[in-house]
Amino acid sequence: MPLHILTEAERCLQCKKPMCQEGCPVHTPIPQVIQLFKEHKLLDAGEMLFANNPLSAICAEVCNHAKQCAGHCIRGRKDSPVHFSSIEKYISEMYLERMHASVPLKRNDKKVAVIGSGPAGITVAVVLAREGYHVTIFEWKSKIGGVMQYGIPEFRLPKSIIDTYEKRLEEFGIQIRLNATIGSVLMIDELFRDGYASVFVGTGAERPRTLGVRGESFGNVHFAMNYLTNPKAHHLGDKVAVIGVGNAAMDVARSALRNGSKEVTLYAMGKEIAASSSEVAYAQLDGAEIETGMQIQEITERGPVFKRTIYGENDEIIGAEDELIQVDADSTIIAISQVPRGKLVRTTSGLTAAENGLLIVDENYMTTREGVFAAGDVVTGAKTVVHAVDGAKKAAAAMMRYMESK
Repeated sequence: MPLHILTEAERCLQCKKPMCQEGCPVHTPIPQVIQLFKEHKLLDAGEMLFANNPLSAICAEVCNHAKQCAGHCIRGRKDSPVHFSSIEKYISEMYLERMHASVPLKRNDKKVAVIGSGPAGITVAVVLAREGYHVTIFEWKSKIGGVMQYGIPEFRLPKSIIDTYEKRLEEFGIQIRLNATIGSVLMIDELFRDGYASVFVGTGAERPRTLGVRGESFGNVHFAMNYLTNPKAHHLGDKVAVIGVGNAAMDVARSALRNGSKEVTLYAMGKEIAASSSEVAYAQLDGAEIETGMQIQEITERGPVFKRTIYGENDEIIGAEDELIQVDADSTIIAISQVPRGKLVRTTSGLTAAENGLLIVDENYMTTREGVFAAGDVVTGAKTVVHAVDGAKKAAAAMMRYMESK
């Protein structure tokens, strides 16, 4: 066990009002977990973490800790905060390997369909399966994980963790149908026909958002999610321009540099950087550069064309200069977020999305189609894994109330 983890645990003040817990979107019971860890009750600590957040082993790797648990730690006001993520990673990975995952002894006769195996889908599946429901996951790709599998690089999230999760899902009695698209051969209507008591939609936001400028169809232009699915399959060349400065853009930049590109520059319209400070620091450490105040106008076969941003008071964007700036780049990658695919809405009667493509849900996470619930990026737009877990837990609780009322 790394000694720094023990040291971090000893630094916890066991606050009566733990601000770290308040800063966590799923309110992880951090002081209690640390206390169990210090008492060498690792399995108990692991079960506490897993019960609160089935994806704790993944959140320990990819969460924005600087803005969440560590960012709210009392010690951080005068000293460095307690780095709970290191403790959580150690406990969660150990527990995921050793946990006793099995089909519950008491099972009811209700079946639940989960569409999508990303963070929200896996969370709902685990919560409901452990409560005795018969769960089937329908995943349209050949591997589970959604954005965790296809959108987060291996150097940030080892895919072996997702492989372990798949084993645990099966041990819980969860059935997984890969390469199965709901809204194509099978419809939601047919799920209800076949006796599913409720349906959960956790299909995420995988369709890249476009810039709407000339040149997006050129052969040396790519979208971030398409590139991150398999970076080794792309030949970007030496010089790469990335439009966008979110976490996905940082992943793109770091992946490109790891796969042979020599110069990578990220471009932001304003001065604000959307990515977490740690991801920005890692990207710059890897060799990426960031240019702010650059408004994209078009993309030529030579690379992107910008105008410089004009700022007003408080760095508000009020316009752009007239001069066009041609940037030479072998490849341009567009990384300005994603939106949900619309196929499920088009093929399901009663299912409604807003103009931005996000599914409309009520306070109980039920969509406009009775018995169909949704959470995660398909409802909120592209956010983090832990935010998807938070919504999925609430949706799972609402689904149980709905099914039991029937």
